[in-house]
Amino acid sequence: MEAMEDDSSEVKDDHNHNYCGGKVRAALSSQVPDGVGVPEPVCPTVPGAEPAKRQAKPWSGSPRTVSELMDSDTGSESSEVSEPDCSAASAEDKFRLDSTSKFRKGPKSRVLNAMAVEDYRKNHWPNLEEAIDRLLIQNLSDHISVSYAQIYGYVYKCVCQQHSELLYRDLTCKITAHLQQVSTQLQASPTENLIENFNIALTQYLASLQCIVPVFIYLNKFYIESKLNRDLKEDLMKLFADHVAEEHLSKLMPLLIKAHSMPFQVQPSTMASVVKGLHSLRPEWAQLAPALFSSFIPQIHPPAVESQLPDYADRDRKLQMELSMNGFPRGDQSRKRASEDS
Repeated sequence: MEAMEDDSSEVKDDHNHNYCGGKVRAALSSQVPDGVGVPEPVCPTVPGAEPAKRQAKPWSGSPRTVSELMDSDTGSESSEVSEPDCSAASAEDKFRLDSTSKFRKGPKSRVLNAMAVEDYRKNHWPNLEEAIDRLLIQNLSDHISVSYAQIYGYVYKCVCQQHSELLYRDLTCKITAHLQQVSTQLQASPTENLIENFNIALTQYLASLQCIVPVFIYLNKFYIESKLNRDLKEDLMKLFADHVAEEHLSKLMPLLIKAHSMPFQVQPSTMASVVKGLHSLRPEWAQLAPALFSSFIPQIHPPAVESQLPDYADRDRKLQMELSMNGFPRGDQSRKRASEDS
């Protein structure tokens, strides 16, 4: 009997770390009358989940009595505890087990989920929101002290606690609200300063993304890329295109074309920054003013064709005429040749 007690105290786990041992069988044996077969032990489910029903295997031969089971237990060490064949469960039972453990909608599960969301709202998101605000409103000359390791830690915890969707929604809503404020400020900007102010807003936003995207890399890798099949930086750039650039494109484009026809009316660096920025937001905007975009971005026009060489020559002559009419003479070529001849 002591040997049986020692054997029943041993516990073996299956490949899913479900523990089924001899104590389970001993308890079943004590409660079943003689002559009644004892079924195989059922693997317990994940803590907090309801046990799944499992199909009983058909008995091969006559039912075994409790005494026969006890005799077989003392035969060898391998027969002390029957290893539960969890892999033999049907696909329907496995799906029921997984869905029960992951998507249980009992009162206790709802309470735990509410507590987790409350913890996210109180402890994690306020710190992230404050850091995002500081990164979005910073000036290029400012040096704001932000603990990137701490921000990354908050993001890591949110993703590990299954708050990825909630965090992504809060992040995009926060940045969208900021961009709407930027668009309102540009709306009140004087027309002559719109190009310059738009360049400041775009440059500042791009600088903020260089800080925001790296600290949210864990969210980007394990949620946005894997589940949404998108990229965080592309999504945030799209927000600027939708809420800022597109709202002012109808006013901005004529100003850029006019400034391009009048050299040095706007700083060349500002013109290049705005035109390249618009092209990075939406490349199709280059078709609205190909001549403008081709001055700053290569390969805007289609490749040259030999049959169109006369057209290219006409365009060059027109350009030279426009330059000469705007105060850019070609110079006295005869004087240059005279000096060379001498």
